[in-house]
Amino acid sequence: MRLRWPGMRYTKLALLVFGLGLISGFIAVVGEIPRLELPSSAVMALGLVLIPVGLFADGHGFVMLRWIADRLSRHKRPKPRARARSPAKPRSPTRPRGRPAAPKSVKPAAKSATPRRAAKPRPRTARTPRSPSR
Repeated sequence: MRLRWPGMRYTKLALLVFGLGLISGFIAVVGEIPRLELPSSAVMALGLVLIPVGLFADGHGFVMLRWIADRLSRHKRPKPRARARSPAKPRSPTRPRGRPAAPKSVKPAAKSATPRRAAKPRPRTARTPRSPSR
């Protein structure tokens, strides 16, 4: 089975570059390899710089630019017009209002002597230590 994610090709590449730098930096710190620290931090920085570039290249940058322009503009962009609705369908005849009659074969349930009430939730109060009153 082959998994495919068709979108965001350049963004994934930028994240892979950043992840490579992150892994090499982890190896440099844990293995105490000072010669690997500077190149791994440069690869991480390059990956961070490439993420917005990849978003823009994948086409999501234009959506982001439009969102920023809408937020910074003084005038609100007009909303697109709604489509004309189709005429309403005729409704089926409504049933008579009121309480429906109980079926004749069902007997009503026997009532208990004391009705049970639902427990009401108590309001929460802040607990403060009681001071002894003298």
